[in-house]
Amino acid sequence: MHKPGIQVLARATVAVSVMIAAAACDGQQDSATTAPSASASPDSSVYAAELEKSDLPWSGSPSPYNAVVKLDDGRRVALHYLRGKGLVEQHYSPRAKAWTEPKVIYRTKTDACQGIELSAKNGTVAVIADFGSYCYDGEPPTESIAAVGTSSLTDWNINVTKDFDGWERASVSDDGKQVVFGSDTTLRWSRADGFERE
Repeated sequence: MHKPGIQVLARATVAVSVMIAAAACDGQQDSATTAPSASASPDSSVYAAELEKSDLPWSGSPSPYNAVVKLDDGRRVALHYLRGKGLVEQHYSPRAKAWTEPKVIYRTKTDACQGIELSAKNGTVAVIADFGSYCYDGEPPTESIAAVGTSSLTDWNINVTKDFDGWERASVSDDGKQVVFGSDTTLRWSRADGFERE
């Protein structure tokens, strides 16, 4: 008579143990998926370089051919022109205290035109840059660049407008999900759809 009672008690104990273990596992999964530091795009960058500068001559300081912007999380993003190569990007990690190797994000052999303008909000960086064959002679740009980098900053969305006077401003939305490049015309970028001209 005692054996069936013991078996029922043993089964009940096992069932309770399984429920506790399942609840503990569920709790671990929830904490992992809701962690505030979780990112859709983990940073795979290697930080081991020094900040480089443009090789274009400029009398005075600062040179308009170098631009740096600081992000909310302490990272920095720098862009500069390199003669015969184009528009070059590096980003800085405050944890590593170093920069990534320079990377050409727009390749062209035409001359740099005007300065580089950066704006950033909530991890999104917007860039305005221009190139042109006769910019040094006062001609307008032949390649006007609107660029956007997000998250780990390893991939950049680039839009090139040919034979255009250049974008005058770039406004990043507070949530970092949209950028509006403005001039006589408007170019919009969103995380969902990329670039769209109005």
